[in-house]
Amino acid sequence: MMNNKTSIMEVNNLKVHFQIKKDNAWPWEKPRTLKAVDGINLSIYEGETLGIVGESGCGKSTLARGILRLVPITEGSVVWLGKDLTSLDKQQLRAKRQELQMIFQDPLASLNPRMTVGEIIGEPLTTFRPELTKDQVKEEVRQMMAKVGLLPNVINRYPHEFSGGQCQRIGIARALILKPKLIVCDEPVSALDVSIQAQVVNLLKALQKEMGLSLVFIAHDLSVVKHISDRVLVMYLGNAVEIAHKNELYDNPRHPYTQALLSAVPVPDPKLERNKEIQLLAGELPSPMSPPSGCVFRTRCPHAKELCETQKPTLTQVNDLHYVACTRKDELQ
Repeated sequence: MMNNKTSIMEVNNLKVHFQIKKDNAWPWEKPRTLKAVDGINLSIYEGETLGIVGESGCGKSTLARGILRLVPITEGSVVWLGKDLTSLDKQQLRAKRQELQMIFQDPLASLNPRMTVGEIIGEPLTTFRPELTKDQVKEEVRQMMAKVGLLPNVINRYPHEFSGGQCQRIGIARALILKPKLIVCDEPVSALDVSIQAQVVNLLKALQKEMGLSLVFIAHDLSVVKHISDRVLVMYLGNAVEIAHKNELYDNPRHPYTQALLSAVPVPDPKLERNKEIQLLAGELPSPMSPPSGCVFRTRCPHAKELCETQKPTLTQVNDLHYVACTRKDELQ
């Protein structure tokens, strides 16, 4: 996928499959395969934010963890600054952790309750930069706390003494303390109030500009994704169905699934909200252990034809920086 920016990560045919065996299965029964991520190709560019959206269970978080090698990869490669992360051993991968960090969904659960704020934020420094003295670590921690909007006098407090928004700021400070190049944000605002969501999103945008970060931002709220993202990837049942620049995707969605998702986004104008047409999806999300043949979306697609049962579409370019995986994409403009 072409872009005038420099690509820092290339994800090629990434698959993350899990072997699931029933608790009461007979010894000779083979486990079933759960295809959480089933062949994703994407590029992440320097200084950009790539948003990832889709229903619960579509594989967004598993894709994020696969990119960072927090879960085993079944097939494919993740090339980071020219180096294939899937070929690294544990020690080599550990060294790369300084450049790749993650912000988690539940801000309180992601923090060690027995450690103070200073210890939590400073732990990566003591791990990766053992040459620093305690005073140097504390000074860097205080500087990072100021960047994320935390007062320095709370450095000796514990996570349970903070609100959800403050805990997320602590998690952001911890992720940024090593000055990484890429941050994966796994639904970092979904557990927060709307007003706090806006604060955290604006903080991430400001820090990205200041530190030259690239972000992968996973969320359910398409309004939040549009606000922070440069490009947006739409996932369905472990597959990428559409990827485009945010304005192109929101103004001209080409995949029926994307169209249905965007039709459900509330419009701030009451008159437009009352008159807009919502495209309801039929049926339930299929199980990733037995996905439909051909196009995985065909069982819920209002435009599905016989061809969709046998032919699995791949992402193909429809115009500049807009890619769609649909056999009938030219008919659905």
